[in-house]
Amino acid sequence: MSIDIRKKLVIENKRLDEINNFLMDSNNKLVNDLLFVIKKYGTPEEINRKAREASKLENLMLRLRKKKSSYVNDLEWLINQRDSGAFITIDQYRKKILGNKAKEMDFKENYAVTLEISACQYFDAFMAEVRQAVKNQELMPGRFIRVRCMKEQEEDDDLLAMTVAMQILGTSWCETLDTKGTDGSNIHLGGPETITGYFGGVGQPNDYPIKWIDEFLYYYTNYGVKQVLNINPGTILLGYLMHKLGIDMEFKISVYMGNDNPYSVFWTLMTARLFSREDGSTSLIGFNFSNSANNWTIELSSKIRKSLGLEDFVRFEHHILETWKSIVIQPYDRRNELLEIASKVKNIGAKHEGAEIEVDSKREHPTDILDYFRPRKEIEEKGEMQFIIQNYLDKHQAINNTARALTEKGLSFIAAPNLHYRER
Repeated sequence: MSIDIRKKLVIENKRLDEINNFLMDSNNKLVNDLLFVIKKYGTPEEINRKAREASKLENLMLRLRKKKSSYVNDLEWLINQRDSGAFITIDQYRKKILGNKAKEMDFKENYAVTLEISACQYFDAFMAEVRQAVKNQELMPGRFIRVRCMKEQEEDDDLLAMTVAMQILGTSWCETLDTKGTDGSNIHLGGPETITGYFGGVGQPNDYPIKWIDEFLYYYTNYGVKQVLNINPGTILLGYLMHKLGIDMEFKISVYMGNDNPYSVFWTLMTARLFSREDGSTSLIGFNFSNSANNWTIELSSKIRKSLGLEDFVRFEHHILETWKSIVIQPYDRRNELLEIASKVKNIGAKHEGAEIEVDSKREHPTDILDYFRPRKEIEEKGEMQFIIQNYLDKHQAINNTARALTEKGLSFIAAPNLHYRER
């Protein structure tokens, strides 16, 4: 008599009961510590209300005005440009690329690729990008990733200004909290001389996951920062639990987590689904594949995501270009692979972390991921801010090159929605 071995994989209800019993145990320190830090900020309803109030554009602008910030004029100019239609529309852009042929083409809107830039560290660089986009009728990204020290950008008002700017553009964006491996959380690790120590984890050991939650709740309730980068299994789990408790947090999983095969993706998405709300929503709104993941992995992962009902909730964010220094062997360019898969996989983001190879390789100061972790003061004292801004504008150009390539192939993209929209 043959036995269907697959049936042995069924998860028994009693195993789910064991997990639920563990979570409901009033003596469970893991859950108790989470509830304790949440209580500091109020009930989930109160926390969400504080965040909504803090994130209102008029309230953020008022705070900048009270500080007499020079950013106010820039932001008012940006609002003016948006409202006067200074940015190119999607239809105008397609005509610019394809001419009259654009009217006859049936673009795959359901498979629109999110144009993503990383990392947008400084408001000054962002404004240089915006002014160039207006002048040259270029596209602004539909998603921004930021990796700058939170305390530093809080002190110089970049955090306030960028939070306003993202709302003006209607884009999604992600901040990176300071509670991570580079803050000295792992006392045994230092710089490059101990780099292999990071292979066991990027640094949220022991009680740091709760500190990470505490830091998130501070920026959520004081600035309305809703979406943050996540790099550790512990803080990923806490993000799921926080959302299930009713706090409207969101996070994306970093490339450093190493989702590089369909089985690791299944693990990630399975947990997201287990802790999703009744409406199916989850705090996991996206994750980066490992740079080594290929289209085979992405396609299989897409089937997993769809099977678990997460296709509309979780964006696959994939590096198209990487910084020239300090993260991958160059040359690294995945644009052609994106063009192959964009018509097959929904809700995918094209992340541009570096410039075009022929541009980056010739720069006096090419893109370098280690620049993300340098204090602003050091960069300015060395007179290198001009290089950082140029690097960022090079990434902006790469995004526009990707948009052109998608358009020429009859594929669609998501740029800043409040600036670039369909006319019909």
